[in-house]
Amino acid sequence: MLQLALVTLRPRAAVAGRDLLDPSVTHLRVRLGDLDLYRHVNNAVYLQYMDLGRSNYLADLGAFGRLSARGWYPVVAASTMSYRRSLTLGQRFTVTTRVLGWDGRVVYLEQVVERDGQLVARGWVAGRFLSRAGDRIAPADVVSAIDGGDRVSPTLPDDVATWARAVDVAHR
Repeated sequence: MLQLALVTLRPRAAVAGRDLLDPSVTHLRVRLGDLDLYRHVNNAVYLQYMDLGRSNYLADLGAFGRLSARGWYPVVAASTMSYRRSLTLGQRFTVTTRVLGWDGRVVYLEQVVERDGQLVARGWVAGRFLSRAGDRIAPADVVSAIDGGDRVSPTLPDDVATWARAVDVAHR
């Protein structure tokens, strides 16, 4: 939680020339508080790692100021995870975050956790943006605010589109 608060309140510097569709990499290390009774990273902690990755993704784009000026902030509408390997105390790993596309309701992201080049976990996230008044902000408006222009979403991979319909977040 402290890491997320720091990343949000004091985001890392924007990366010059970063494109909306470029991946963002966050380097982390497993801490004692991340472990469960079985001495590996608790499954819920992966979601916190992904929060850090998404915050760093926005920071890399220099988007925090632009979104904050409009009173917009991101929330998770749905997520799913698959786990392949465990992480244990002290291990270094990365979370790679990339936008897969968007529709009229949400932005779709893939987040991959890797250690030493091996897949540890993969998550898909459907994210929304809300205003401080509680209104939903159209993903196209968010993309325009971040990117500075009108942009068409890439075609979502079939498995992600199927998942989005199954969890009822896809644009109707």
